[in-house]
Amino acid sequence: MKICRFIHDGVINNGVVKDDFVFLLKDSKNLLQIQRNFSRASYLKKSEVIFLPPVKPSKIVCVGRNYAEHAAELGNEIPKEPVLFLKAPTSIITQGDEIIIPKQSNQVEHEGELAVVIGRECKNLTEKDNPYDFVLGYICLNDVTARDLQHKDVQFTRAKSFDTFCPVGLFIETELDVSDLRVTTKVNNVIKQDGKTSQMVFSVPFLIRYISNQMTLRIGDIITTGTPSGVSKLNDGDVCEVEIEGIGIVK
Repeated sequence: MKICRFIHDGVINNGVVKDDFVFLLKDSKNLLQIQRNFSRASYLKKSEVIFLPPVKPSKIVCVGRNYAEHAAELGNEIPKEPVLFLKAPTSIITQGDEIIIPKQSNQVEHEGELAVVIGRECKNLTEKDNPYDFVLGYICLNDVTARDLQHKDVQFTRAKSFDTFCPVGLFIETELDVSDLRVTTKVNNVIKQDGKTSQMVFSVPFLIRYISNQMTLRIGDIITTGTPSGVSKLNDGDVCEVEIEGIGIVK
């Protein structure tokens, strides 16, 4: 099932996308109950709506150096535990929006990533808890980074959080095994990154459990899970496309 947010007649709604139609959800407050609320009685054509980023998170929790080859290409060791940082929610854009290269940076790079959308508040998960019970679904995400500022500042906040530095796909895919998906990033139709989620140092369930013990994850929060090797510079006018098998594309 593909979940979306959209505007119609000036009103923001949540819906389910199927073929050329968007079916309205009766109640989007409890997203994990979304299948029960799914009604085919109310629907619109996709051409009648304006799609928005599919979620409004309170925070975007990012995991650094979660692919060994990417850690190596930046001259870093593989971490013994997840390296976490936050990305400003105001950086989110979606399909067709432009990444703006800020004047403060001379080295803006793409980072194509699988991202997890939380569907149920979770805190202090234990080994007895199933992390997937707290997942709404998955999206494509580009963790755009001002690499020169990241090196200059040491910490990551500024380099990761410029407006437009978080393109996400239009739809949340709710039914997917994410243990071995292909993640590719193209720039001007040339493949730059090509990896598999099975290459992650820390798996999706491990990350959800680990992060929940550092901070409360709320409904709609995003966990972005790291990027494969092959990051490269983006220039004005470039077309950058992140594609994840079974989920879709953001460009």
